[in-house]
Amino acid sequence: MSNSRQPLQSAPAASTPLASLRRGADQLFETERRLNAVLDNASVSIFLMDDRQHCIYMNRAAELLTGWTLGEVLARDCPLHDIVHHTYPDGRPFPLAECAIDRAFPENNQERGEEVFVHRNGHFYPVGFTASPIRDDAANIIGTIIEVRDISEEKAAAQRQHLLINELNHRVKNTLATVQSIAAQTFRGQTDQAARAVFDARMAALSTAHNVLVEDNWESASLRSVIERALAPHRLAEIDVNRFRLEGPDTRLHPKVAVTLAMALHELMTNATKYGALSVAAGRVVVTWSLHDQEDSRQQLDLRWEELDGPSVVPPTHKGFGSRLIERQLPMEFDGSATITYAPGGVICVLDIPLTPLGWIGQETVKEQAAR
Repeated sequence: MSNSRQPLQSAPAASTPLASLRRGADQLFETERRLNAVLDNASVSIFLMDDRQHCIYMNRAAELLTGWTLGEVLARDCPLHDIVHHTYPDGRPFPLAECAIDRAFPENNQERGEEVFVHRNGHFYPVGFTASPIRDDAANIIGTIIEVRDISEEKAAAQRQHLLINELNHRVKNTLATVQSIAAQTFRGQTDQAARAVFDARMAALSTAHNVLVEDNWESASLRSVIERALAPHRLAEIDVNRFRLEGPDTRLHPKVAVTLAMALHELMTNATKYGALSVAAGRVVVTWSLHDQEDSRQQLDLRWEELDGPSVVPPTHKGFGSRLIERQLPMEFDGSATITYAPGGVICVLDIPLTPLGWIGQETVKEQAAR
């Protein structure tokens, strides 16, 4: 697309304004008083730039943001960049050619990003911006409108959240290490090492589920990652990769769902290794899952664990920790269902879990109210 914009750095061209917003858009200035009343009431900073990136209008919020008044900016008669965006935080000069806001001028509607501005008093502050070109009746680009907001508080909040998450991760890992240390002292001198091995394996599974959440700052976890990580210790030990088949779509899980599902899969895998399909060379495990929408707009996860070609299955005379975890905890926590069938050809476990929405409680209600 052709661009009528003049080179900003050539002295003759820079000193002679083109038919721009400042001189050529009379209609804009006829409605200036009305626009000022609206824009000066806005909390977000608004800048209007001509085709030389000289600021021809800024609202009251923009004056408060930058420390400069509109009259002072007009008197400078230079690109706005040279007034509020001229230096990198490390002190290096910031050329206009490197400015992301300036690059939005030609034709990119709703160009968004983050930059660091320089206040009149010299301090730096982060901003989020949205920039779009302004066109005349002939569709020629004659300027830019820029919306800017100070995101200092958002950055500070994100940094605090990062520190809190790191502290949470540290405390959780310390707690797991403490529990393992207590277990080591408790099991010391006992001859039943199998019980200690089972306990250690469960602690490892819990730690693995925790690590999946750490990777995404405890906001959510990938369903596929949770399944793969839960089965990884056994899958990686197998030479025949065909012993496992995992099939289903990915989605994001609430942290609580991720941990409980990981523990349930660990128990199923442990049982399959000791007594089920994976206790013989020909045995296989198939894990398939699907997602579908419920009437309350939530998604439901339907997961099926099936063991094939293993030894003949005999229903247990009593239920252990794994069975209780799957059949009781999942339905109790998530209002879902869990059934374990001890079919002669192999154990089948079906989990139906309504997925907890991501985000904080009440978030969806606030979004609905905002959309009205």
